[in-house]
Amino acid sequence: MIRILIADDHAIVRGGLRQIIATTSDIVVAAEAVQGKEVIDKLRSGVVDLLLLDMTMPGISGVDLIRRVRAEQPSLPVLVLSIHDEAQVASRALRAGATGYLTKDSDPDVLLAAIRKLADGGRCIDPKLVDAMVFETQCGDAPPHEVLSDREFQVLQMLSGGLTINEIADGCALSAKTISTYKTRLMQKLGLANNAEVIRYAIRHGLIVE
Repeated sequence: MIRILIADDHAIVRGGLRQIIATTSDIVVAAEAVQGKEVIDKLRSGVVDLLLLDMTMPGISGVDLIRRVRAEQPSLPVLVLSIHDEAQVASRALRAGATGYLTKDSDPDVLLAAIRKLADGGRCIDPKLVDAMVFETQCGDAPPHEVLSDREFQVLQMLSGGLTINEIADGCALSAKTISTYKTRLMQKLGLANNAEVIRYAIRHGLIVE
C-alpha cells in the first residue's frame, strides 16, 4: 500500500485528489496538510511513502519546502502537482529535490501512474514540459529569470501575485529589508523598473502565483 500525504491549501483540490485515489486499491491518503510547517510536522509524526505537493502554499513553500523535506527525509519521493506549466518552474523544483512534476490539468490516470512510478523508485516529468525543458537545455534559450537565485525567483512570483514586501517577509520568515534587497536584485537582473513591469513580466512568462 502506498501511503501519501496530500499538501495543498485548496480544499476542493484535496477533495478531488481523495476521490481519484479512492478509485485505487493500492494507494491511500494517509494525511493532509494546508501549509508548509504542517507538511513538515505531518511527515515527522507519521509514516508516509510519498508527498504529493503543491508548489504554492501559506508559509514556507515551493523550492524552500522541497529542500526542507529533502533534508529531513532524503529518500522520500516528492511529486509536485502544480498549476505552473512553465518549464523553468519545473526545473527549479526538480533541482531542489522533487522526484516528479505534474501540472494540475493532468489526466487522473497520469497522476496515479506517476505516484506508482515514484513510489517504486522512479521519476516522472509532465510529458507537456519535457520538450520545453530539453529544448531550453540544449539550445540555451532560457528566459531571463533563469539567472535569478531561487529566493529571487520566489520573491518575483510573490510580488507578481500582489503581495507586499511585508507580506512576503512574513511568509518567508525573513525581514522586510532582506526581501527589499532580493526585489532590487531581481529587478536589476531582469531590467525591470517598477512593480507594474514585474507583473507584466510574470504574466508574459506564466509565473503568476494564485
